[in-house]
Amino acid sequence: MAESPSTSKPSDSITHNIDNTEKLAQANVHLPRISIQFCTQCRWMLRAAYFAQELLSTFSTDLGEVALVPKTGGVFTVTIWHGMMVDGEITTQESILWDRKRDGGFPEVKALKSLVRNVIAPNRDLGHTDRALKKELGEQTAAKKEEKAGSKDKAACEDCQ
Repeated sequence: MAESPSTSKPSDSITHNIDNTEKLAQANVHLPRISIQFCTQCRWMLRAAYFAQELLSTFSTDLGEVALVPKTGGVFTVTIWHGMMVDGEITTQESILWDRKRDGGFPEVKALKSLVRNVIAPNRDLGHTDRALKKELGEQTAAKKEEKAGSKDKAACEDCQ
């Protein structure tokens, strides 16, 4: 008895397997997941890798994964996906922590660590990073108070009006 020729081509099965692999890869994401999208044209790969290394060094196993995602067009975006309990079910939420175009430039490492900490472990102490951020915040608050005090003096002075 003669065998009938197969109707599927080898390339069809390869394509089919690739599609399934991509779907599986997306389903097996470890949360929280941080994605650092960076522009290859601007040569920001080392900057992205440095941020990834700093986050992994600080948060180690508290992070599920950190991914470097090459892009073009001046992109530098840090995004986090994390699980949240909503109505008794765990849902995944995406938050953009930093966008170069939105936030103006690149984050300082301590600011990025603070943003990540605020999402994954709000009560965690970052030690010297927290102290430095509090000091900067205190200096900014003092500068704003001085500006307000200066504007009150100007309003009270009849000669300046």
